[in-house]
Amino acid sequence: MIKSICFVCHGNICRSPMAEFWFREQLRRRGLEDAYLVESRATSTEEIGNPPHYGTVKKLAEFGIVPEHKTAVQLTRTDYDKYDLIIGMDDANIRNTLRICGKTSSDKVRKLMSFAGDSRSVADPWYTGDFDTTFRDVKEGCDGLMRYLGIL
Repeated sequence: MIKSICFVCHGNICRSPMAEFWFREQLRRRGLEDAYLVESRATSTEEIGNPPHYGTVKKLAEFGIVPEHKTAVQLTRTDYDKYDLIIGMDDANIRNTLRICGKTSSDKVRKLMSFAGDSRSVADPWYTGDFDTTFRDVKEGCDGLMRYLGIL
């Protein structure tokens, strides 16, 4: 049974904290916030210690979600054993997650949009500047994850 989930992106300031806090909010609304450990990590060291990007904070605020006390943290090899699912936002995140965790493949490392039945990546708004499209993809992927977990 899946009880711990880690969302992963390159810097842990845009996509993965967006998914982390959106998913947590959906659990809270259903009274399930204590049933799951939900966190997020980076595959790079570039943003370690930094808070979420202002675009992510602004987008989450539209739904009354405040990513309090969140700073970027890098994924480590020991995180592989800590989480039941490690969910990357794009193919590079998946490759880097497997490399960091010392794996060549793993059923527990999946791309977010795979839960929505799609192979596309969640675009990085750091480069696109489009937090709305990123949020729509994060929401769609998280909805699919909730269906996969039997929550929706």
